[in-house]
Amino acid sequence: MTREELFRFVQETWGTEPEYPWLDDPESAVLRHSIGGKWFGLLMKLPRKTLGLPGEGRVEALNLKLDPALVYILRGQEGYLPAWHMNKTHWLTVLIESVPPERVTDLLTQSWELTKKKMSKAQP
Repeated sequence: MTREELFRFVQETWGTEPEYPWLDDPESAVLRHSIGGKWFGLLMKLPRKTLGLPGEGRVEALNLKLDPALVYILRGQEGYLPAWHMNKTHWLTVLIESVPPERVTDLLTQSWELTKKKMSKAQP
C-alpha cells in the first residue's frame, strides 16, 4: 500500500484528511478523529536504520493503536515492529509497503474503532 492509497482509504471511509503538524518534518502525517481530535494513526517516512532495518533509504511506517494482545502477536512478524516513539504495549508500527493492503486497512480500522471507543467514553 502506498501513502496515497492509505490517505484515500481514510478520506473515503471516515472523511479524514492527514494533518502535518511538524514544520521540521513535513512528511509525517497525523490521522485524527474529526470529533475530539484523538489520533488513530501516525504515518512517517523514517530511515531504515532508525527502525533497526537493514539497508539504506527510508520506509513508510504507520503507527496504530491496537489491542495489546494483537500488538504482542504481530510484533516481530515481517512488516510489524515495536511502535517507534510511542507506547509499545498499545501501539504498533506497520511497514505499509511490506504488509498486504487489506491487512493495513483492517488494522487501521481497528485503531480507528479503538480510539473512538476511548474518546466516546470520556465524553459526557
